[in-house]
Amino acid sequence: MKPNRRKFLQQLAVGTGAMAIGIPSFAKENGSDNDHLLSDLSNITGAQRFNMSGYAAPKIDKVRIGFIGLGMRGPGAVGRMSFIEGVEIKALCDKLPERATAAQKSLTAKGLPKATEYSGENGWKDMIDKEDLDLIYICTPWHLHTPMAVYAMESGKHVATEVPAALTIDDCWKLVETSEKTRKHCMMLENCCYDFFEMLTLNMARNGMFGELLHAEGAYIHNLLGLNFNKKGYESMWRLKENIDYNGNLYPTHGLGPIAQCLNINRGDKMDYLVSMSTNDFQMGPEAVEKAKTDAFYNEFVGKKYRGNMNTTTIRTANGKTMMLQHDVTSPRPYSRIHLLSGTKGFASKWPDPARISFGEEWVKEEELKKLYDTYSPPIIKHVGEIAKKIGGHGGMDFIMDWRLIDCLRNGLPLDQDVYDAASWSCIVPLSKKSVSKRSSSVDIPDFTRGSWQKNKPVGLTLEGGGNTTVRSVK
Repeated sequence: MKPNRRKFLQQLAVGTGAMAIGIPSFAKENGSDNDHLLSDLSNITGAQRFNMSGYAAPKIDKVRIGFIGLGMRGPGAVGRMSFIEGVEIKALCDKLPERATAAQKSLTAKGLPKATEYSGENGWKDMIDKEDLDLIYICTPWHLHTPMAVYAMESGKHVATEVPAALTIDDCWKLVETSEKTRKHCMMLENCCYDFFEMLTLNMARNGMFGELLHAEGAYIHNLLGLNFNKKGYESMWRLKENIDYNGNLYPTHGLGPIAQCLNINRGDKMDYLVSMSTNDFQMGPEAVEKAKTDAFYNEFVGKKYRGNMNTTTIRTANGKTMMLQHDVTSPRPYSRIHLLSGTKGFASKWPDPARISFGEEWVKEEELKKLYDTYSPPIIKHVGEIAKKIGGHGGMDFIMDWRLIDCLRNGLPLDQDVYDAASWSCIVPLSKKSVSKRSSSVDIPDFTRGSWQKNKPVGLTLEGGGNTTVRSVK
């Protein structure tokens, strides 16, 4: 056998083995010649191209933003960003032109310059290609998040995308590879990491108040049955369609993000494997039948196989910790994200309300809880928490998230959430589905940091080097 052919087959064997453990097949899309394919596989299975964890991009004095998607979440994001000094909203894009026009009101109401409007199926590409932008803010249906984020990073823009950032393992790796290659931030906009109790417990965990954390829980339990079946809700009923044939945890990151930060996932520990189980569907199928009785529009949704009401996913980490996630968007019950932390010295729990903390078998009293808030709420909460409540966005956490993102970009600081968080939190979607389909067999979770989790530093909670981004007056 000729040396060059022997080398090729040896490398191919390595690459094929890597595919079996969660390495992406998208490398085949990069070129048809074997040398190019093997080069890509070598990079993926070998050393990290560049570590984006803790990466501080060059400072941007004025962050020029282009928004894509102005249906459900987008207009609120435009409104919040319009309050932040050091931001220039340069472009607004939606498939439907009237939505881009409507979003201008957030700018004109404050006397801000009008943004350029883009529309149509490929308007977002035109916006990225034509506008001089620093940040692309993505609020589109889920399946568009990855292609838009990849295109934006390859065009030299930082990216902030709504959750989940990706729906497949291949797409998770695409985000990682592109962010490392371009050295552009790819932040998933997990707003629940910035809620007041979640930030309190994160800082308490950093200060050892719970001892060694050993177990955590998170969830997204939110009755969306009426909204998902509402013709005037999500455009083309896209969110209802995501619930068809996708039996797993379809929306894990609201519960997962905050507890992953408390457990230092990707920064001292990593998620190792998961097991997932779902109930049958007891409500979406019957709801479609009931709707179709009076409206033929819903015939399309009759007879479909919907995901189960409740999905429960358990995760074990490399350091022997456990996590439990739940997802239920159809049952008539109180909203809950759970957010539970259990350590060797203390315990915290919220959702459903109230927020509670214990350092033994009794909950601390109300005045003690207030003192914990006063002592351990991190600087970002003390800095913009009150004005965030006035501006709004899920009680203020959305604005805190946006303000923090801009302040980090303007001051050249690492982001609280990086591309590895986006990938590892989002990958629970396809992996939970895979486990459910295999009678709840365990499924390995890829290490998107490729080993750097062992040396990456935990998320910083100070305002050192930043905090100078001001907010326009709020009436």
